[in-house]
Amino acid sequence: MNKADYKHVYVFIEQREGKIQPVALELLGKARDLADVLGEKVVAIFPGHNIKDQANDLIAYGADDVIVIDSPELEDYITEQYAQAVYQLVIAFRPSIVLFGATTIGRDLAPRLSARLETGLTADCTKLEISEDTKELMMTRPAFGGNLMATIMCTQHRPQMSTVRPGVMQKREKDASRKGTIIPFEPKFDKSKFAVKLLETVKADKGKIDITEAKILVSGGRGVGCKENFAKLEALAQQIGGEVSSSRAMVDAGVMPHDRQVGQTGKTVRPDLYLACGISGAIQHLAGMEESELIIAINKDKFAPIFQVADLGIVGDANKIVPMLTERLAKEMKR
Repeated sequence: MNKADYKHVYVFIEQREGKIQPVALELLGKARDLADVLGEKVVAIFPGHNIKDQANDLIAYGADDVIVIDSPELEDYITEQYAQAVYQLVIAFRPSIVLFGATTIGRDLAPRLSARLETGLTADCTKLEISEDTKELMMTRPAFGGNLMATIMCTQHRPQMSTVRPGVMQKREKDASRKGTIIPFEPKFDKSKFAVKLLETVKADKGKIDITEAKILVSGGRGVGCKENFAKLEALAQQIGGEVSSSRAMVDAGVMPHDRQVGQTGKTVRPDLYLACGISGAIQHLAGMEESELIIAINKDKFAPIFQVADLGIVGDANKIVPMLTERLAKEMKR
């Protein structure tokens, strides 16, 4: 294998029901940084059906080229269909780097592609950089339960592949004046390997915003304790237009669902306001929220690690302070 034959930074553009997911735009922003260091292009891999009209949006967010794989087989995400299509594209275009979102789709697709391409994959990266000496991709991720960060390089194989959680990277401002090239690509599907068929999509009616997209989060930890006390957090969140999230302890206790978990084994969030209630601030939790714009912590223990990253701290029982805060805010907002 001649590494010089592999060029450019590619981003897998995840879409669901034709809607481009925020993580794809975040990765385009990071890919732009990496490509500028390398003096190469950012290329978007855009699979789906009837999606061509959105390709210009990807150029506006940082892509130089958009390779559109528009096929009825790709209307819904099914592993084999997507794996075949993206595998054929990678073989044809030979990217140096391919980035995926660490979503349910990205975590399913990326490992299958790395196996078929016989290359490495670094999962759940929190930092991506180009080595000054070798121009290799340096992929950094938490290791040993988040107690240290490991930087991994894929020096012997191409492409270099990694997954990145939603909310870790920041998307660029949309620039509608950017120009780029849209390239159609038609894979040759081996339908004999299509072992799974999607019969029906049943959506859970949660009526809640994904916590990675929320501007305000009221988050509860072990100090909140039980479902009844989380109702107090719900009341505060409703008062200030936010969503409720939690630490891993409350998910493990069965109080909160996993999709509301913030932290290394949950989701990475970057809201305008993160209100940490009864959360001690273990390093695994901090990894998922320390990039928030404003962090307010409420905890009985004045030595809790959460106060080291908080912009404002209140020492006291969150279960007593939160209802008082909700009541005071309600009065202030009526004025």
